[in-house]
Amino acid sequence: MTAVKPEQAAEGRVPQGRQAYYDTLRTLSQASVDHHFQAFKDIPWDDPAFDIRPDDERLILTEADEIGASDWYKSLPRERQIEVGAYRYVQIAKVGRQFEQVLIGGVMNHLILAEDGNPEFRYAMHEVTEETHHIQMFQESVNRFVANAGIENVAGAPKWFARTAPLVTSAGTWFPELFFVGILAGEEPIDHLQKSIMRAGGSHPLIDRVMQIHIAEEARHIGFAHQYLEHHWSHLGPVRRRLLTYLFPIVMRALCDVIMVPSKQARRDMGIPDEVAKQIWWDSEDSAKVLRDLFGDVRLLADNLGIRTGAAKLLWRMLKIDGRPSRHRSEVASAAA
Repeated sequence: MTAVKPEQAAEGRVPQGRQAYYDTLRTLSQASVDHHFQAFKDIPWDDPAFDIRPDDERLILTEADEIGASDWYKSLPRERQIEVGAYRYVQIAKVGRQFEQVLIGGVMNHLILAEDGNPEFRYAMHEVTEETHHIQMFQESVNRFVANAGIENVAGAPKWFARTAPLVTSAGTWFPELFFVGILAGEEPIDHLQKSIMRAGGSHPLIDRVMQIHIAEEARHIGFAHQYLEHHWSHLGPVRRRLLTYLFPIVMRALCDVIMVPSKQARRDMGIPDEVAKQIWWDSEDSAKVLRDLFGDVRLLADNLGIRTGAAKLLWRMLKIDGRPSRHRSEVASAAA
């Protein structure tokens, strides 16, 4: 991070691109002050409507979730659909909690080198504060499902992700641009999934409220990551540019699977057969389209950076995440060809 020196600001010598970027950060920071949520204040945990019951049909997955859209799930008895739906919701919440713990660790490693006067520091700290509340509401949701829905030992992220977490968080210091790609790789898919669920009518009131809060604040977090990468790209040297060009789609696909695809243990717990899992993630025509749809916004970002060309574009295709970029950020996937 390069801070704007006081004399530069006083004399109006701040580069125009940097000034516009910093103005955006100040706007995001003020939005975090004006509109923020607290896990144990803005969710009525003890409202009877938010009670978790093991026979609650509101826990049945809709077609907005890849499992819910599968013929295998639809063929299950009602009771099993509820059990699998409940587990799926808490599994996503636990993975979300773990991902955001890694995010906070990486951001804090990144900020340790921040210079005075840089608006990135203030906004990033707002984001860390918000992510802390997200972790709390995710884990409290898991705890309540475990206590009331007969779920035990919820499987979270794959073991490799948890074991490499210290290395991943250290990237916030030694390659922050790559770390911010990783942030988007986790945040974009879960944001897409949650918006799809809400557009389909939602689910249980507790789950809906958690998703509403997460969607509202993740909009700022995703916007910051896009802005950060667009601003810092021009300051990267040729070696880092080359590395990021090829690592961008690889990180996107790897962390997308961490977020979207239940671990082997989670699939066993839900009773999903291996051949069904292959169809759900991502071998069927419908699921392959879902995978492509997750990355419309990041394809737009990659094109803005000029890195989805040549051999790198072939890598996007090999990873099955290529396609038309969004016309604007947060474009609804169904509107994209």
